[in-house]
Amino acid sequence: MNIGNASRSLVLASSFALMLGAVPAGAGDKPLDIGKGEYEAACAVCHGYQGKGDGPLAAQLKTATPDLTSLARNNGGVFPFDRVYKIIDGRQEVKAHGTLEMPVWGRAFSRQSSVYFENYPPHDPESAVRSRILALTEYLYRLQGK
Repeated sequence: MNIGNASRSLVLASSFALMLGAVPAGAGDKPLDIGKGEYEAACAVCHGYQGKGDGPLAAQLKTATPDLTSLARNNGGVFPFDRVYKIIDGRQEVKAHGTLEMPVWGRAFSRQSSVYFENYPPHDPESAVRSRILALTEYLYRLQGK
C-alpha cells in the first residue's frame, strides 16, 4: 500500500470516528449495533455508508474499492464469512494477494483500548479484537443485496 498522506489521514480519521462513535449518545431503547458502529468508523470512508464502494476516499486509492453488498452474490449466493473475517483481520498475510491495500484492522483494533470491553470482564485484548471483527463481519452479512 502506498497512498501516503491519504492512508495516514484515513487511519487517523477512522480512529477518531471510532472514539467518538463508540458510545452512542441517547441510545435509549434502541439496541447498540456494534457492527454498524465499527463499519461506519473504520470502513465507510472508503467503502461508503451503504457499502457500495463509493466512500469519500475511494477515488484516491490505486485499487477500486469493492462493492461489499455483492459479496454473497459473487460467491454463489453464500456470504464468505470466514474469508471476510480474515480480510478484515489482515494479520496473517497471504502472499498470493500481494500487498494489502486496505488497513489491517486486526492489528489496529488490538492497539486500541476497547471501550466495549474495558476491564469487564478482565481485559483480554485478543477477545476484544475478535468480538469487534465478528460484529463487523456480521454487519457486512446484513448489507448483502437480495
